[in-house]
Formats: sequence, structure tokens, C-alpha cells
Amino acid sequence: MREALREARAAAAADEVPIGAVLVHRGTIVARGGNRTIRDCDPTAHAEIVALRAAAQHFANYRLAETTLYVTLEPCIMCAGAMVQARIERVVFGADDPKGGAVRTCFSALQHSALNHQVDFTAGVLGSDAVDLLRQFFAARR
Repeated sequence: MREALREARAAAAADEVPIGAVLVHRGTIVARGGNRTIRDCDPTAHAEIVALRAAAQHFANYRLAETTLYVTLEPCIMCAGAMVQARIERVVFGADDPKGGAVRTCFSALQHSALNHQVDFTAGVLGSDAVDLLRQFFAARR
């Protein structure tokens, strides 16, 4: 999670919302991502999607079995859907997102019984660090 926070800080330095993600396979980071929606002029360039795309290239496979995604903020519905499609095994996130979280706050998209794949999750890992980073970022823009 500390590496995901590092990616979030890099996103903030680039004037992006500070959310970061890293994808781990068998104990090794295979992909990283920070929010790039503004830089790329792409509403889908969330940290999680950036990391999933990089991992798919790394493995030359869109299925990312046996991987864990660490992300600083609870994933949105788009990112949660991408995780299900990629067959991520587990997601670990820092802070809950009360306005759009799709893991447990607003939706339970990762473990819906109607889906053909469910993603395990762990919440709250270094969550206060992620919240502090987001608060500082938005306070500086007000």
C-alpha cells in the first residue's frame, strides 16, 4: 500500500486527484498507476485502470489471475467492473469512498452473486494516510 501511496503522491504532483494503485503477482509489483484523467484527457484513466492496462501488457494477457491490486481509495463501479473482467483475485484499498465506492460503500460490485467471478477485498489499509493525502490536495485547490 505504501507503493500505491507513492503513486498517489506522484499523481498529485501532476495536478491529478491523488489516487494510486499497484498490482502484485506472487509478491512482486508488476504494474503501477496513478490517476491520469486530466493528463490523458480520458475519463477512464483512473489509477486502477492504468495499472490493469500495464499489467495486461506485462503478461500479454487480459486475464490477471493470481494478482492483488492495492489502491488508495475504494474503487468506483467502472474500476470494480474492470477488476471482475480481469479476474483479479483480491483488491486491498485504503479509504472508503462514500460518494462512489463500489466495493462496499455505495455498491457491492466485487462480490455480487450473479457474476461469474468474485473478487476478495480488504479495506482500510493505511486508510488515514490516503484520506490525508486527498484532503490536502483538495484543501490546496479551494
